Amino acid sequence: MMKVIKKWFHRYFSDPQAVLLAILLLTSFTVLMTMSQMLAPVLASVVIAYLLEGVIKTFQQGHIPRFIAVFFVYSTFITVLMFIIIVLLPLVYYQLTQLVQELPSMVIKGHQLLKDLPGKTQLISDIQVDAFINSINSRVQDIGNSILSYSLSGITAVITLLIYSILVPLLVFFFLKDKNTILNWFISFLPKDHNVAKNIGLEMDAQMGNYVRGKVYEIFLVGTFTYFPFAYLDLNFASLLAVLVGLSVIIPYVGAVIITIPVFLVAYFQWGIGPDFFWVMGSYLVIQALDGNILVPLLFSEAVNLHPVAIIVSVLVFGGIWGVWGVFFAIPLATLVKALLSAWPRASLEEE
Repeated sequence: MMKVIKKWFHRYFSDPQAVLLAILLLTSFTVLMTMSQMLAPVLASVVIAYLLEGVIKTFQQGHIPRFIAVFFVYSTFITVLMFIIIVLLPLVYYQLTQLVQELPSMVIKGHQLLKDLPGKTQLISDIQVDAFINSINSRVQDIGNSILSYSLSGITAVITLLIYSILVPLLVFFFLKDKNTILNWFISFLPKDHNVAKNIGLEMDAQMGNYVRGKVYEIFLVGTFTYFPFAYLDLNFASLLAVLVGLSVIIPYVGAVIITIPVFLVAYFQWGIGPDFFWVMGSYLVIQALDGNILVPLLFSEAVNLHPVAIIVSVLVFGGIWGVWGVFFAIPLATLVKALLSAWPRASLEEE
């Protein structure tokens, strides 16, 4: 047994660059697991700066000086951020509060609909309907308690939001302005021979940059184009549902299915089965079809070559570790794992 382990260790860790990669991975994982809450503003700023860097590079390719590109992109970012904080967040929060207030009336309508089912079909009994209604009541009560506990901690959430709204834009500015200085400072701690780590970084920048920026554009476009038909048809909670539909694209395969349920329920309880209901559901399905068949191939021209099973497993694993951020970066992180496995220095079989 020891001989097998020794041969395996020799094959994968005999190269000094393999040891360097292992140290970098272990250090990064340790920092993220132990200091993620303290460094949350810094990590969020790094992600935002990375997203904006792609736009800045596009301007630089048009022979625009970097400081002008940084000024223009950063100004646009601040404008969008102010719109989200001042306009979008209060509107979404208000509609979420309205939805919570209307939940009891929706539950009553749902109860009546379920009670009528046994008379219309023989497949469901009264006992099954009563058990299902009791389960729904329990779930609604749990949701109410969760929202109440969240509202009680609202002061802490507001303070956190204020801190983020000050620190994150400031950090993003310095990350964009002093990008080369910061990167050179980190690289100065690495050995001179770190070509493997550099090559993996370049490969990940090409694939991760395409995916992450494309996903941000997809969230914005899907949410925006969902809001217009919902608002035109005067659907209740149009802004809230549009935001949720936009965010649903983060979770591959599952997000679109999950978000269909609240869209269906809100439209049904507002109008019942009628023309307006079919218009809303029809426009929603058209947007989902356009997203899957046109927008996704257009944005993700450099497709991430991962098997669907690998994508689902990465969403479950990284989402369980880092929550929403883990879900968002699940596919890039899975791509990183794949790139590491492919480029990891190893001894040849002859050396073994």
